[in-house]
Amino acid sequence: MEKLEIGNVFTISDENTEDQEVEVLGTMELDDNEYVAVSFVDELEQESEEVDVFFLKVDNNGAISAIDSDEEFEKVSSGFDEQMDQFE
Repeated sequence: MEKLEIGNVFTISDENTEDQEVEVLGTMELDDNEYVAVSFVDELEQESEEVDVFFLKVDNNGAISAIDSDEEFEKVSSGFDEQMDQFE
């Protein structure tokens, strides 16, 4: 898989194993790992004020996985918050 960039759309399987399209809203490297912030394309197209954003880990081979631990999630979430604060 090519390097994910903001605006890329790809398909993931949700907890019900249904395919969902997500769009990359941001990318970040933290502790030698790459992460992406994504949201469901359906929600983005509705142009709602509230959009669910979640974070995924990208390994060296480009495979995407969920973040395993609460600690890792907190670090990634804080990192993206700091990154977004720079653009406001």
